[in-house]
Amino acid sequence: MSINFENRVAIVTGGGGGLGKQHALELGRRGAKVVVNDLGGTVDGSGGSVSAAEAVAQEINDAGGTAVANGASVTDLDAVQAMIDKTMSNWGRIDILVNNAGILRDKTFTKMEIPNWHAVLDVHLNGSMNCTKLAWPIMTSQNYGRIVMTTSTSGLFGNFGQSNYGSAKLGLVGLMNTLRLEGAKFNVHTNSIAPIAATRMTLELPGFEDSAERLAPELVTPAVVFLCSETAPNGRIIQAAGGRYYSADVRENAGVDLGTNATAEDIAKNLDVILDMSTNLGMLERLQNS
Repeated sequence: MSINFENRVAIVTGGGGGLGKQHALELGRRGAKVVVNDLGGTVDGSGGSVSAAEAVAQEINDAGGTAVANGASVTDLDAVQAMIDKTMSNWGRIDILVNNAGILRDKTFTKMEIPNWHAVLDVHLNGSMNCTKLAWPIMTSQNYGRIVMTTSTSGLFGNFGQSNYGSAKLGLVGLMNTLRLEGAKFNVHTNSIAPIAATRMTLELPGFEDSAERLAPELVTPAVVFLCSETAPNGRIIQAAGGRYYSADVRENAGVDLGTNATAEDIAKNLDVILDMSTNLGMLERLQNS
């Protein structure tokens, strides 16, 4: 099966470098018309220049594809609207949205300044919501759309010093879980990628020393490209690291029915069963299957 994106239009946020650049280049190589969005700021979100986005768009165009650069901040709803309007003016549709833009402001929770909590959530979570919210009616009206959220193992499992980042990343999974339900009847599929890659955002993190080749960002892109395709699932999390692709999930177990008179002591006595994830369907799944 060959995946191509002829006649498809894609927006990739944070597309000026790292993961986003590789996603944009591959979508362009496979025929998509690509909006390469990037504010061009530093890792902590300060500053800005459209030059990085322009360079990636030029690379796509030089290779025979079609791309334009955009320097909007995903936190600026008016700027995102202008990007959406320009995309529709140019090409009349939006088929793919890869929410990849992000920043880091790592500190332990004790030392983290409150503004750095809001700044990180504003880019990752609110920024992804802004772009998705404005693309959503276009996708539902054309009865087609593929949305990719960029989550993280920091959100799924936690990571020291990343309470703001992890909260934003798990928030994106919550958004995905609702959008998969609301978008299904419109053929709008929303999935998440949880990448582990060596980019400028990970240079200072423990474990990423000498990892440029082993954890190259282009090794994440095949999963993202698949999630942008017509055959993409809906509401799944794919993790990608160094050529290994695997899944994460949010699930519940069968638990134990303690009745309406249950006490805290009953919880304590049955804790092993309550926490045993090897049991079968949980309540929500039983209700859905009934």
